[in-house]
Amino acid sequence: MTPSDLNTARKAILLVEDDTELTSLMTDYFGQHGFTVEAVHDGRTGLARSLEGAFDLIILDVMLPVLDGFELLRQLRKRVATPVIMLTARTSQDDRVAGLNSGADDYLPKPFGPEELLARIRAVLRRAGHTESAPPQIIEAGEIRVNPSAREVWRQNEPVEITSIEFDILEVLVRSAGRTVTRDELTTVLYQRPATPYERSLDVHISHLRKKLECDGHSLIRTIRGVGYQFLP
Repeated sequence: MTPSDLNTARKAILLVEDDTELTSLMTDYFGQHGFTVEAVHDGRTGLARSLEGAFDLIILDVMLPVLDGFELLRQLRKRVATPVIMLTARTSQDDRVAGLNSGADDYLPKPFGPEELLARIRAVLRRAGHTESAPPQIIEAGEIRVNPSAREVWRQNEPVEITSIEFDILEVLVRSAGRTVTRDELTTVLYQRPATPYERSLDVHISHLRKKLECDGHSLIRTIRGVGYQFLP
């Protein structure tokens, strides 16, 4: 072990990546350089372990089952400031900007060499605790505006009073406007577990949200039977 490796001894990394062969290789490689690595393979488990475990750094793939890396990171940043490096085969500038705006500390496109990722891990860990907070971001979809940092909602410039859990649901739906958000995605964000067949609490919260956001009899949240919900601005 080199002197620089001694500085990273016993640092704990959570690796959230659905490629099991890649996770096996990375676990072995970083284990040889003084890190303890725990690997999980889907977004739901990744979010739960991120919130439960005491990790020094999280390596997060973008394309994950159940909950993608961007949404996982947004939920994570509401609760903890653990450094995050995102990995993805999607190399467009928009994806890179989205990852950094969501709170990633670094963003590495695939394929990559393990030496480069190791160098980035060390650099991110050195910077940890010395980064500035990102400015508040307002999300808009049609007549709805959402302020995640202040947890405020407006419809046609009028404030809307909603509960904390309704806000969490609405934020996910507005960020995904036009796309069907599955029940599993929503319950992963809310409870870090899959939806159960007979669970009705989510439907109740959605019903309350519909009434609060309804304008001239027009509902902004559509139910996709057997799948989930869609926000229609």
